[in-house]
Amino acid sequence: MSKSQTPPDSGDDSSGIEPVDLKKALEERYLAYALSTIMHRALPDVRDGMKPVHRRIVHAMRLLRLNPDQRFAKCASIVGEVMGKFHPHGDQSIYDALVRLAQPFSVRYPLVDGQGNFGNIDGDNAAAMRYTEARMTVAATDLLSGITEDAVDFRPTYNEENEEPTVLPGAFPNLLANGSTGIAVGMATSIPPHNVAELAKACLHLIDHPDCTVEDLLTKDPHPEDADENMVRGPDFPTGGIIVDRWPSIVEAYRTGRGSFRVRAKWTVEDQGRGTWQIVVTEIPYGVQKAKLIEKIAELLMARKLPLLEDVRDESAEDVRVVLVPKSRTVDPAILMESLFKLSELENRFPLNMNVLSRGRVPNVLSLKEALQQWLDHRKEVLVRRSKHRLAEIERRLEILGGYLIAYLNIDEVIRIIREEDEPKPVMMVRWNLTDTQAEAILNLRLRALRKLEEFEIKTEFDTLTKEKAQIEALLASDAKQWKTIRWEVEKLRDRFGSHTDLGRRRTQFADAPEHDESHIQQAMIEKEPITVVVSEKGWLRALKGHLAEFDGLAFKEGDKLKLAFHAQTTDKILVLTTGGKFYTIGADRLPGGRGHGEPIRIIVDMENDQDIVTAFVHDPERRLLVASHEGYGFVVPEGEVAANTRKGKQVMNVKTPDEAARCLPVTGDHVAIVGENRKLLVFPLAQIPEMTRGKGVRLQRYKDGGVSDIKTFEIDKGLTWTDSAGRAFVKGRADLVEWTGDRAAAGRMVPKGFPRTGKFG
Repeated sequence: MSKSQTPPDSGDDSSGIEPVDLKKALEERYLAYALSTIMHRALPDVRDGMKPVHRRIVHAMRLLRLNPDQRFAKCASIVGEVMGKFHPHGDQSIYDALVRLAQPFSVRYPLVDGQGNFGNIDGDNAAAMRYTEARMTVAATDLLSGITEDAVDFRPTYNEENEEPTVLPGAFPNLLANGSTGIAVGMATSIPPHNVAELAKACLHLIDHPDCTVEDLLTKDPHPEDADENMVRGPDFPTGGIIVDRWPSIVEAYRTGRGSFRVRAKWTVEDQGRGTWQIVVTEIPYGVQKAKLIEKIAELLMARKLPLLEDVRDESAEDVRVVLVPKSRTVDPAILMESLFKLSELENRFPLNMNVLSRGRVPNVLSLKEALQQWLDHRKEVLVRRSKHRLAEIERRLEILGGYLIAYLNIDEVIRIIREEDEPKPVMMVRWNLTDTQAEAILNLRLRALRKLEEFEIKTEFDTLTKEKAQIEALLASDAKQWKTIRWEVEKLRDRFGSHTDLGRRRTQFADAPEHDESHIQQAMIEKEPITVVVSEKGWLRALKGHLAEFDGLAFKEGDKLKLAFHAQTTDKILVLTTGGKFYTIGADRLPGGRGHGEPIRIIVDMENDQDIVTAFVHDPERRLLVASHEGYGFVVPEGEVAANTRKGKQVMNVKTPDEAARCLPVTGDHVAIVGENRKLLVFPLAQIPEMTRGKGVRLQRYKDGGVSDIKTFEIDKGLTWTDSAGRAFVKGRADLVEWTGDRAAAGRMVPKGFPRTGKFG
């Protein structure tokens, strides 16, 4: 048996166990975890745009002297340096962060210059760290500029053996230039990359006009000649693409710090000769893996959801080249691409949530202006600290140079004191009123420094440093001069990353999304095939492949039979009218197949249990419909107004029990013929029926009892036709119908001789 383990006795009367309130303990520990995640892992600092792991990687590479003009070093040694001295976490997580900083498709301005396999846009991983090499880029050195000049604070590392910077000097606007994403506890951040030249121009405008608005920092219409004169136009993704958002939504996103950007792939039509063509995608949205994108398109193709597309091929080498082959040369390329944009990641939305650590302490959602202003404030603080550091260095050097000049003026006496005195230092300090630093510097002089030329050089250096000291003191005393210096630094940044450079040229363009008929796009996503729609008396629907000529062989459930059947295409919309006056819209491609008896309509749409199907037909938005109730009320409605967008349908005809919708037919001609269950016929002009989008309608025919049996519209000049039970056709012209012609809402007269006993026009 295992031994019983109990806590050791504390030696006093207590048990050694301290009672703790569970709720309070959980709150404290979870809060500590949340703060640790927010401050030290997930959110970037607004000043340098970096999370701790990235900052430690760049700092370690500086200590290893991996400058852009120096040698490459194995990534394994960099990761080891970071993990051993600064970042006590797994080597793989550090290497993944390092790799991402080197991927030109992940960051707009890479901070690491990688040599070897660092992954690709298809989603393939980088080679192991023992095979790859890296060094810093110019952007990374800009971030570190002045770090040895007391520009930022340092803190002890996790083991207190070394020191690390709390933030980098950040001469490069990394937060907005490269963006950032992260998920913390209860908050997240998502910032897209931007163009540095545009950010620099916006900063210059902000320096000159501190009270400007966010709109003032944006450029809607690009400068026709000099792209470097543009301020922020929107994100500039490393993978290019086209932003198709409207300008007001872009402005609102930057004003609030929250929003999203709709990004589409860039594509062109490539002529293949003889009327054939293919689409070539050359840029894909940011963050989309090309291999998965093509795999998704292939799956859609196999599922027959892209009927306009024949094939998809990846012909990429170093650049992206995805080829889309259309089904035929008659396909509209724009409609084909719209269907792909809807179904695949050729279009996606990149969220904007500018949630960052203000001054490295407080999580805040910032606007574009606030983010730029806080970066400029940081640059001003760095400038002041570097200036003070330089001023202290100059003062120390001037102190030493002053001692040298005294020594040169009294060189013989200095030599005598050094040779004869046991403690020459205090003697010289008393003799010429020297400081300890000056006396020590004189004692450390080499004999070769006693030549005449050296004295001249010291005087020159003394004058130069005195002048520089005056300039720095003037700078520190003037806020305007400090901002002028920052402006000069930002101008240099704009020139270095301007539009004339390959790295600085804008990659993401802007365009308005083309307007297309939504129905055309929906049809483009459905394979067009002929079907026969079958509706039973009890409301069961199904779609049989092909256009059937005979319906006698159709099977139904026991007690059920055929109500109606008609031909359609899978791309059509089917309209269904119920006795409650509601229209439902069902995509023909959504109808159950011909195997079995189909499905009840109440599974497909939300139809009430006390209602039945009146009729169903293929939707034609160009037509007008005449709807009539059993009690003889009706009106004309445009068919485009009855289509429903939801399962709940659209109420068009208002009916109250016991009345119900009874007839619905397309309007053709100029007259209406209506026959009641009392076998009375009435003919009147169609113009007497109002056109409405919803309502009860007007009285079409008056009855003492019973209701409508059938209704028909026709051209009076061509005559009214019907077919009797024997299949014989009858035609009554204008003159023959005088006896039955009247005004709407009349009772009518008994039907003419030969009218079917069913009371239907046939």
